[in-house]
Amino acid sequence: MANIDDDNDVNGLNDPIIPIDFTPHDNKAPGVTFKLKWFHFFIAAFLAVSGSAAWFVLTAKSVLVEVEPITAEIQIAGGLSLRLGQRYLMRSGSYQLTLVNPGYHDTNTQLLVSGEQAQTHPFAMRKLPGIVSFSTPDLVGARVQLDSIDLGVSPLTDIPIESGEHQLTFSLDRYLSQAQMIEIEGRSVEQSYEANLQPAWATVSLTTLPSAADVLVDGEIVGTTPINAEILQGRHDIMVKLAGHKAWQDDFDIVAGEDFFIAPIELEQADGLVFIRTNPSNASVTIGGEFKGLTPLDVALAPGQNHELTFFKNGFHLTKTSVRTEPDQEREITVELDPELTSVSVISQPEDAELYVNGEYRGLANQVIELMAASQQIEIRKEGYVPYNGEFTSRPGLDQVIRVNLKSLEQARLEQIKPVITTVAGQTLKLFYPNSFTMGASRREAGRRPNENIRNIKLERAFYFGVTEVSNEEFRLFLADHSSGTLEGISLDDEAQPALRLTWTQAALYCNWLSDAESLPNFYEVDGEEVIGFNADSNGYRLPTEAEWAWIARTDGNGNQLKYSWGDQLTPPENAGNFADISTQAYLGEILFNYDDGYMGTAPVGIFDPNYYGIHDIAGNVAEWVHDYYGAVGAVGGEELDPLGPEVGQFHIVRGSSWAHGSVTELRLSFRDFGEEPRDDLGFRVARYLEE
Repeated sequence: MANIDDDNDVNGLNDPIIPIDFTPHDNKAPGVTFKLKWFHFFIAAFLAVSGSAAWFVLTAKSVLVEVEPITAEIQIAGGLSLRLGQRYLMRSGSYQLTLVNPGYHDTNTQLLVSGEQAQTHPFAMRKLPGIVSFSTPDLVGARVQLDSIDLGVSPLTDIPIESGEHQLTFSLDRYLSQAQMIEIEGRSVEQSYEANLQPAWATVSLTTLPSAADVLVDGEIVGTTPINAEILQGRHDIMVKLAGHKAWQDDFDIVAGEDFFIAPIELEQADGLVFIRTNPSNASVTIGGEFKGLTPLDVALAPGQNHELTFFKNGFHLTKTSVRTEPDQEREITVELDPELTSVSVISQPEDAELYVNGEYRGLANQVIELMAASQQIEIRKEGYVPYNGEFTSRPGLDQVIRVNLKSLEQARLEQIKPVITTVAGQTLKLFYPNSFTMGASRREAGRRPNENIRNIKLERAFYFGVTEVSNEEFRLFLADHSSGTLEGISLDDEAQPALRLTWTQAALYCNWLSDAESLPNFYEVDGEEVIGFNADSNGYRLPTEAEWAWIARTDGNGNQLKYSWGDQLTPPENAGNFADISTQAYLGEILFNYDDGYMGTAPVGIFDPNYYGIHDIAGNVAEWVHDYYGAVGAVGGEELDPLGPEVGQFHIVRGSSWAHGSVTELRLSFRDFGEEPRDDLGFRVARYLEE
């Protein structure tokens, strides 16, 4: 066999390796084998159990289950638990805990084991009820209450009662209640309680002379004398009554078990009952000098003696009588009272008025009548006049006269009219009864304008006229955000200054607002925010008519007509009004150089001297809207009666001068202006007709 390790042979080209024949051995080569035995499984199981146990011990929590009572049997389900003495090894989680103990309710609850390593879980088992009996020896039917809950009436047996302390009460009519605190053991333990109830009454002994009198306790008859009455404890009213005798009555405090004896009672004979009547009634009655009341009257009088009765009544003579009664007798007396008369003269205007005394017709008023000396209701009346009603007391021995002047209905109405009224906004208005006058100016009057034609006016309707112009404060009650603005940096918007820079329509709507506030009919007819007409019959607030304004401004009550508000001379006196004076020379072209009113712009309303009628600022301060539409009215034939101006128009009339006026033309009371747009020298005042 060639040596394969020989390099020369191996590497030689001429000597290749030649395979040889090889036959495998038939027998298998020897090997190693392993066979599992039973102890191998034992060892494996041991190791697994040991590992699990070690894992459980390392992850389990020490849990103490404290149970009251300690004798309870403890059962834990829902997971692995290992008891070690008083503790359990348990992993965190939820377990079902069952507690069992004789005399207690079985407890089934959840045991929650937390992640805390050592923990305690206390549990208290609830006792089973006790079995209790209740009794009242020698008595049945006593009411048994436990903690104010009614259990029934005694005797009671085998009543289940929860363990613990309880309030037990026994009660029975006419017996003293008994209450006590009891301790119920529970756990089905049998217990019994009894109460010896004591009577709640005392025996009261009572006798009378004479006997056989009814005895009443608190109004209830309990028997007749002599009597031994069982009366419940407490304060009681005891009365004794016997026909023909006065009732006896007294109060007593009765103590249970303490019997007592009331000394014999001697009953007095009953008074006689007298029914006293007089004609007329309502007379004062005294008996033996003691006032008893007014007739009709019922009085009880002692029997067997005379009693003096005296009667008093205004208008009647004093009357006396006497009466005697018998025991328990009823009688009636009637006394006629004698009237005391006196003469009274009744004098009336008008003479044919009718006279009524206490509602009774006595003829015509002018006469001498006989009246009782007492208070009398006198009425004197005549159609068309306000009746007189009065109370009169006639007195004997005196010459007395009743004098009455009846007022006609119209006179009375006029007297009820207020000469001065105040609006809800605070304006003061005065009442005027106007007459005829001439409005306009003569062609010869210096400063006259073509629209000042003379007109003959007759004012028949009485009217109220505002004493001052409407101020900013008063107008803002209607329109809260209104502003009168400023003038050359000077405020025109102070509360007391007149309201400016408003349209005629705004002034008219303010008047309607005042009417609504006082429940008066609106004078102006409105569609939305537009005035479309007026109601001449309304006595609601409105703007003054031009004629009313002119009458107030120009007449002086003596038949004279004024040219200026202060008179007929141009230079106004001191405090005559607020006009274009030297303070406005830098702002206005035509001024009064010899006049200084102290104000550039408007002044507070009402601070300058009023005119003849007590009206302030009729000239000066601000010009004023009036009711009328503007029209260049010429002279008309005859008198105009209460004119209200044209029915329609484009502009409304403006009357009066303002702080911006200083010329002869403008300062005259005949000056008529017109417009529609707001101005910083134009305001208004209010008026209204007298209700007819």
